[in-house]
Amino acid sequence: MILALVLCLATVVCQSALAAPMLRIAAASDLRFAMEAILEQFRDKYPDYDVTVVYGSSGRFHSQIENGAPFDLYFSADIAYPMSLKEAGLVAGEVMPYGRGRLVLWSRTLDVTDMTLADLDDPALERIAMANPRHAPYGARAREALESAGVWSAVQPRLVYGENIAQTLQMADSGAADLGIVALSLVLSPAMAGEGSYHRIDPRLHQPLEQGFVITSHGKDNATARRFADFFRQESSRRLLQAYGFEPPGSD
Repeated sequence: MILALVLCLATVVCQSALAAPMLRIAAASDLRFAMEAILEQFRDKYPDYDVTVVYGSSGRFHSQIENGAPFDLYFSADIAYPMSLKEAGLVAGEVMPYGRGRLVLWSRTLDVTDMTLADLDDPALERIAMANPRHAPYGARAREALESAGVWSAVQPRLVYGENIAQTLQMADSGAADLGIVALSLVLSPAMAGEGSYHRIDPRLHQPLEQGFVITSHGKDNATARRFADFFRQESSRRLLQAYGFEPPGSD
């Protein structure tokens, strides 16, 4: 009886040791729908893998990882953030670019199809949503674009800020703002298909939204992190990223 119990416990321990380790990912909010589509394919291929994704501001995640947050993979809307972690010795391996984001004007109630940033000078637009430029890459690029268009000073008193680009879209969608400066990848999501109208902002008005990911020091011994990183770089994943509006890294 005792021998049988010992053998049973040993079997459980062995199975636990062989189980794929849990994977915890920090990802920029603009990646939510593309990431979920990629994860669906990954889980179809590896159904026993335990993957959790937390979405939010790239800058916030950068600070959290600097302070020891237990993320194994970090996907940032600004490749400068993971590059900074690499310089600090907080990553395992190279920073891998995966795409370039695009800014758009979006509104549920207004027709913004032919609107430009110069049109935001109209005082009839009482609230304009954008991501917080202090820690959200889309917010930083939105400010650059508004400055390039010469309307930053005029619109600044009417700006309302989201903590990340997903919250910014939510503000415009809910009516908390007349329109928003948001990510094309979110506007093209199934949840927003056919909703409102959008206009692509000229990318020459701001620095590129080059995006990249990295395996963190916390994930250096996590085999699941390496497997997912390889899967994310496959052609099928690249096609999904492009379907959600991400342009290839370094594209003109």
